Amino acid sequence: MAAISIADGLDTSVVRAWLLDLQQRIVSALEAADGVPFRSDGWTREPGGRLEGDGLSRLVEEGNLLERGGCNFSHVKGRTLPPSATQHRPELTGAAFEAMGVSLVLHPRNPLVPTVHMNVRMFAAQPQDGGAPVLWFGGGMDLTPYYGFEEDARHFHRSCHDALAPFGDTLHPRFKAWCDEYFFLKHRNEPRGVGGIFFDDFCELGPQGSFEMVKSAGEAFLPAYLPIVERRRDLPYGERERDFQAYRRGRYVEFNLVFDRGTLFGLQSGGRTESILMSMPPLVKWRYDWHPQPGSAEARLYSDFLRPRDWLSE
Repeated sequence: MAAISIADGLDTSVVRAWLLDLQQRIVSALEAADGVPFRSDGWTREPGGRLEGDGLSRLVEEGNLLERGGCNFSHVKGRTLPPSATQHRPELTGAAFEAMGVSLVLHPRNPLVPTVHMNVRMFAAQPQDGGAPVLWFGGGMDLTPYYGFEEDARHFHRSCHDALAPFGDTLHPRFKAWCDEYFFLKHRNEPRGVGGIFFDDFCELGPQGSFEMVKSAGEAFLPAYLPIVERRRDLPYGERERDFQAYRRGRYVEFNLVFDRGTLFGLQSGGRTESILMSMPPLVKWRYDWHPQPGSAEARLYSDFLRPRDWLSE
């Protein structure tokens, strides 16, 4: 299956090289923070199947900092875009596609350190009518605390803002609102966390300019997250905090399996299940109709953090 040729000066081999380098730099920084090496699991899909391509899954389980964490690269081609990818682009139904990206989810052991998600990706599709290839980017990052700290939320949102600022004043408020809307559990009427930025179907800066914006977002991840880790990783916690963490992780599972477009795309396109479900936390609990005690730290998560806020000006 031939690669889809993209015009306007963007060489997709450059996108691939940057993604692999970003993955390596993130994993190296996380290994240094954790003290436990990540497992490397390379894979290849041979030509002729539903999907072809390759990837590299990097994963740690039972680390010192991370109870489970993964940072995956994949580069695949397929003959037909799955429904999750054409939901907002019906004109591309049946189009051949090429997709590559880096996606990570980190589930720290300490409940006072938030879970975090980040991904950056590129799609190219060849319409069935033989028209010009269509290119777009997606990605973002979002923070999911179990116990809220305003300093952490402000730092994370400031990092997201600063990554987008060189590309215009309108992107951050737009992508922040998109993130608040996207990472929302409709059946719970509840945000997943404190948000960040999210964007998809994006190429309005042109292929090269849009890629530069995605690069800036990806490069912002480590400065956005690692300072929070260092502030919280050694704070004391007990069984109460671990229990609440496991309960709130259930919301993470619900979102990823019901709403997450990346998870749905991977499963619908015949992707590698172990890599796709890397985002699942290792220990989770559900309870029937449970509510936190009024005035507790757990209740404050709901009242003060799990709602859209302008973290940069409040």
